[in-house]
Amino acid sequence: MYKLLIADDEYEILSGLCKYFPWNEVGFEVVGQVENGKQALDYIQNNIIDVLLCDIKMPIMSGIELAEKLHSEKSNVKVIFLSGYREFEFAQKALSLGVKNYILKSTKSNELVNVFKKVKEELDSENKKKCQFPEFLSESTPKTHSYDEKIISAIKQYISENYKTVELEDISKLIHMSPNYISKFFKLKTEQNFSEFLLLVRMEKAIELLKDIKYKIYEVSNCLGYSNGKNFARTFKTYYGISPREFRNNELLLSYKLER
Repeated sequence: MYKLLIADDEYEILSGLCKYFPWNEVGFEVVGQVENGKQALDYIQNNIIDVLLCDIKMPIMSGIELAEKLHSEKSNVKVIFLSGYREFEFAQKALSLGVKNYILKSTKSNELVNVFKKVKEELDSENKKKCQFPEFLSESTPKTHSYDEKIISAIKQYISENYKTVELEDISKLIHMSPNYISKFFKLKTEQNFSEFLLLVRMEKAIELLKDIKYKIYEVSNCLGYSNGKNFARTFKTYYGISPREFRNNELLLSYKLER
């Protein structure tokens, strides 16, 4: 089931769409219902959804303003406009923002079904293509893993191999999802922020490098992607409770004792 958010400030229409339209039959689950564009934006920024069905004219933030915001953020959410007005300028603007369709509130139920069937076909096609990217899925990932698990495995592997310079934009190009979507998706599936996992990888690598005395501490800092050694030392101490130098000295002392 694809996740659908509905936004409309008219209670009767919002309630009717949520309760009486056969969303399950066309492959969608209504995961949220909001009354304006601002609420919709807040929901999208904190949850994963696939499609947004929203009224064009809403208080606080209109559907057009919301679509502009999502478009500027390169969001993967597919937007379908719902309106009580057949206004050409709205339709034109919608097309320029990548909106998938423009539906009148007077539209018959079977026409709405047809629109969402086409959107589902598009989502199915996109997901199928993602699964075919050899660089996206690790060959070491068991075939029994679900699609979501494979995505997370690929993201973690990429971070582990590129911890020095990796950014969300790099992963976005790898798995063809927007940075904002990846951030939410990773948090939802791992209960860790992207930045938290990256820090974990860097700090574990820091321990490994500090144990090797051929690396000076500033070289360890550079290897981990810290341009400023003080930032590395401060981050390390916050994470482990001791400074990199203290850790190395302790390791050397332990090694000396073990050798005697």
